[in-house]
Amino acid sequence: MQLFLKPLRTQVQPEDFKILVACEFSGVVRRAFRRLGFNAWSCDILPAEDNSPYHLQCDVREVLNQHWDLLIAHPPCTYLCNSGVRWLHERPERRVLMHRAIDFFLELLHANVPHIAIENPVMHGYAQRLIRKPTQYIQPFQFGHPVSKKTGLWLKNLPKLKPTKIVPKEQVRQEVLLEPPSPDRWKKRSRTFSGVAKAMAEQWGEFLLSIFSDLTQKKF
Repeated sequence: MQLFLKPLRTQVQPEDFKILVACEFSGVVRRAFRRLGFNAWSCDILPAEDNSPYHLQCDVREVLNQHWDLLIAHPPCTYLCNSGVRWLHERPERRVLMHRAIDFFLELLHANVPHIAIENPVMHGYAQRLIRKPTQYIQPFQFGHPVSKKTGLWLKNLPKLKPTKIVPKEQVRQEVLLEPPSPDRWKKRSRTFSGVAKAMAEQWGEFLLSIFSDLTQKKF
């Protein structure tokens, strides 16, 4: 009897990588990775805006130890961002909430995941001293959006993001800071820009494929 054996696959594929996008309800980053074939999931205590089946509605700490290859997280910045530092002096109770936010941030940053990226706006000094300075700062206008919103990235075993499409300075506006008050204002301000998400998926996705391809080739 002749046996037909499935050929041994020696090259890694995007679907081989499990990617967790924590504290994301919009699905912007998750969709960017899934478009490239990666096994990406978003996670948040809120339901997914796009009703995706690839969303875990829970506290991310419940799923952190499920053998992810890459963690991208957007932890709440209310008590960490520089724009709200004055309230730490006017409302002392916020210091307790700040330390809780720092503990959560560090739990994500030191998770048992080989590759990690944590995103947050510019931090005030109290938080930075207990966490550390970001690996790099990025702006939406470096990725095709005519908007200014300085954002830090804390990276572990990942390359810095490279700009993909720089918008001229005269076309850049402060749209995020000037967002009018509304019940959904915090949602609009926290949503990742699609150009940034695309750069994450393309650049970090390629990085994962390259390093694991090298390891596979060495084995064979």
